[in-house]
Amino acid sequence: MAKILVATEKPFAAVAVKGIREVVEGAGMELALLEKYTEKAQLLDAVKDADAVIIRSDKVDAEVLDAAKNLKIVVRAGAGYDNVDLDAATAHKVCVMNTPGQNSNAVAELVFGMLVYGVRNFYNGTSGTELKGKKLGILAYGNVGRNVARIAKGFGMEVYAYDAFCPASVIEADGVKAVASTADLFKACQIVSLHIPATAETKGSINFELMNSMPKGAIVVNTARKEVMDEAGLAKMLEERSDFKYLTDIMPAIHAELTEKYAGRYFSTPKKMGAQTAEANINAGIAAAKQIVDFLVNGNEKFRVNKK
Repeated sequence: MAKILVATEKPFAAVAVKGIREVVEGAGMELALLEKYTEKAQLLDAVKDADAVIIRSDKVDAEVLDAAKNLKIVVRAGAGYDNVDLDAATAHKVCVMNTPGQNSNAVAELVFGMLVYGVRNFYNGTSGTELKGKKLGILAYGNVGRNVARIAKGFGMEVYAYDAFCPASVIEADGVKAVASTADLFKACQIVSLHIPATAETKGSINFELMNSMPKGAIVVNTARKEVMDEAGLAKMLEERSDFKYLTDIMPAIHAELTEKYAGRYFSTPKKMGAQTAEANINAGIAAAKQIVDFLVNGNEKFRVNKK
């Protein structure tokens, strides 16, 4: 009987665990839970006889993979998967998947929660501005980007997007204006929402030059990854452009400095909050369980993110 381990330092909601159990046990497999663990040694012990592992922000590195002698698949319940060592997984012949789309509406709604907070001057009692009629640029038109575009239209915004891997025709078919480059997006839009992954090409790519090309009253919203920001460039932008605001749910390394110097123009949530809704929690967990069962029973690798 295959054993599926749910290893979550930050546990799923009870209703999500119930759904995962129903999927796993309904397929005739065993479910094991490691929740709220405090030491890596606990994870290393728990994975020893697991055939599959479901994680959230938990780290799966070479040491974990070495300990997991029976492991065939790891599924990260969420879109990002930079907490898994993909090369090590490939070397261990372990398939790695994510659950794209399950958290996308939750992240998109957070974008607008922070945006309304930002344009209303953090509710400090002064007059702010409205989102209607503003140009919103979406950098990367994936599952989250599409949901951001859908919500933005409800606000009456002009929506632009750039994605190096998504054809302009697909973007335009959604009633969104496709631009030719990241640079063009920043130059055109007063507000830019980031949805790019942290890769060798994107790390530090959102720099002072890009941000400084934005129109007056510029806002950058980052619900993607901390690493895509050039933090020195961000600090310079906040220093030199008093009209600029930065809103994020990934706390920068220079958070204390930005909070002290730029109160009213900088905001970060205490921790990454994009997927922190009951619905996203349930959706991602159950999707992960279904993908594992489909992989173990049928060999389906549709959502594989590492090389074979």
